[in-house]
Amino acid sequence: MYKKQITFQKIVCFAALAVGALFFIYSLGIMTDLFDTLYSMIPNPNNLDSAKVDGARIYYDMQPFNRTLLRASLGMIILSCVLFLTNTQSRRKYYIGNLVATAVNVVAEAAMAVWCHLQVTAFRTQYLTTVDFVELEKRLSRRGTYTDSTFWFDIHYLFCALAILAAVLLIVNYVWKKKLMQGEQDLLRSSGKAVSA
Repeated sequence: MYKKQITFQKIVCFAALAVGALFFIYSLGIMTDLFDTLYSMIPNPNNLDSAKVDGARIYYDMQPFNRTLLRASLGMIILSCVLFLTNTQSRRKYYIGNLVATAVNVVAEAAMAVWCHLQVTAFRTQYLTTVDFVELEKRLSRRGTYTDSTFWFDIHYLFCALAILAAVLLIVNYVWKKKLMQGEQDLLRSSGKAVSA
């Protein structure tokens, strides 16, 4: 039973690391379409009202969020490495360091998912309701860079779901580990009594 559980905990720790890496990739990609279509629509970044197309300012409005997302994703990667530093992926028995590493990662995964979802859905709404897509298409269709795709907004659902799943799996792993450790303690106590009798 311990062998299966240790294999499972190794997978869970790597999953936590993978989620951080996915969010990092997402932070690099989310601005791609917006840069291609909207960056050139504001000739003077110091005056966002100088936009050639209504709603183009979303590209600049999203910059602080994107920087924070990048930093937070790096933080998630570092926190998941703490799981490996405390040998959470391979330890037969868990100690206080393993509990702390697990708890911190659960909170980070869940917080990232909630925060990212709230931010991205708000920006998606802003994008769809404020950008003048008719005018944007007129200006960009000749260059072949026009898109009204919401792919980078929509794919956040997948990343947030994976973060929540990683948090749940970390909890399941910890509960499973505690039950096995408790069972082992009970077995040792009962065999100790049998030997002393």
